[in-house]
Amino acid sequence: MTQPVTISIAATGRKITVPTGLFINNEFVPSVDSKETIQCINPATEEVICSVVAGSEKDIDAAVAAARKAFKTTWGKNVTGWERSRLINKLADLIERDAQELAELETLNNGKPVKIARDFDIGDSVQCLRYYAGFADKIVGQSIEIDNKTKTAFTRHDPIGVCGQIIPWNYPINMWSWKVAPALACGCTIVMKPSEITPLTALKLSELVVEAGFPPGVVNTVPSLGSVGGAALSAHMDVDKVAFTGSTVTGRRIMEAAAKSNLKKVSLELGGKSPHIVFESADLDQAANWTGLGILYNTGQDCTAGSRLFVQDTIYDKFINILVEKFKQLKVTNGFDEEAGAGPVVSKMQYDKIFSYIEAGKQQGAKAVLGGEKRPGKGYFVDPTIFVDVKPDMKIVRDEIFGPVLAVAKFSTEEEAIELANDTSYGLGAGLHSNDASQCMRVSQALEAGTVWVNQYNLLSNNVPFGGKKQSGIGRELGSYALEEYTSVKAVHWNYGEKLDWPL
Repeated sequence: MTQPVTISIAATGRKITVPTGLFINNEFVPSVDSKETIQCINPATEEVICSVVAGSEKDIDAAVAAARKAFKTTWGKNVTGWERSRLINKLADLIERDAQELAELETLNNGKPVKIARDFDIGDSVQCLRYYAGFADKIVGQSIEIDNKTKTAFTRHDPIGVCGQIIPWNYPINMWSWKVAPALACGCTIVMKPSEITPLTALKLSELVVEAGFPPGVVNTVPSLGSVGGAALSAHMDVDKVAFTGSTVTGRRIMEAAAKSNLKKVSLELGGKSPHIVFESADLDQAANWTGLGILYNTGQDCTAGSRLFVQDTIYDKFINILVEKFKQLKVTNGFDEEAGAGPVVSKMQYDKIFSYIEAGKQQGAKAVLGGEKRPGKGYFVDPTIFVDVKPDMKIVRDEIFGPVLAVAKFSTEEEAIELANDTSYGLGAGLHSNDASQCMRVSQALEAGTVWVNQYNLLSNNVPFGGKKQSGIGRELGSYALEEYTSVKAVHWNYGEKLDWPL
């Protein structure tokens, strides 16, 4: 067994005990063969919070073996949908009970405001688990007519098996629930690989898995470097499916490894450079609010961030003035500040990446009308930044920045807006604002994205599917569609009347 650590939250006085080992077979254990650790950093202070065990390839093997054993014995087809539903609902209840503690731990390791971690990320995660708990006993197939006198056929939606789940650092708890809930509802077992930057809440949630009563091996958690744990899961011959949320570059590697190993099923939710269009008929005040939510929520560390804004030329100057004033109102500070609307970005690497893009924007001739300068002092804080006069070939327009940096351009016609919006290799999200209903319908149909928001932005619902087109990924999360990612359809042909003559 590994020893947990006690973390003191200075802002609240709370003490949180956090496991530091690998969670395999419902126990926190040391690595099989490695002494490596992962340092967890507080992005608001740049101080080390604690260190956790860094899993190795052999540790992934051990976790996969535990998941396979559980799938064959205590989970999978060996437990009823009612029992799966009961356990998932119990897990949701425990997360809801510990929401404040989990939120504070999330803020400490990720940086986002406590109120947002608690009320949005964790609140949504509880709802996600309960939504899929409702599906656990409702996974059904079809009865298919062949010949009513002699034959019938039916389908079964069987659990696909052992699932490798690789989640990112921008929504550690939320992405955990998105991956865990449908997999458990379908009867799959899980090896979870949290981001090496934000592993603490995944380990804390693993304690609740035990408390909820899940059998050993159903959920396993192996913090490790992506190049170690993520690569091992993707190439593992006994993993039946891998789900990944993260960059397009890494997604390609995962898909390649899956293909070269056992052709395991893959779902990928990848990067984005999402367009946000404001037409002249829009409610400009509301459009500015939604634009702010689109690029500043989670300090811009969002795969659907509306980072390319296109404003009709007749309202361009007026809207930019409104937008600048709105962005100035957001308080970016330590997430434990009750007035915080955004916190620091997650790491020094991310901070440096964002400012490299800000500098590239300036060098290529874009004009920063807000932000774009570094703060003095500690913490990876990036203030809201707006670039105008951008051109389609600029790096800040082409590349995913993953920070609170908005590139704004103008357009004249609806056709031009659509062409500019679709001029990207990504296709995750898109948004438009207009009070012309016909225009809303035309443009939403023309935008090449897995999710299109009309007169809003960035809000998702657990019962509505989410996923990308083009280089933003394959497969769908959320809604009933996510169940398809964790099941395998089996057709059963039953002959009860036909006699076969032999020889042919």
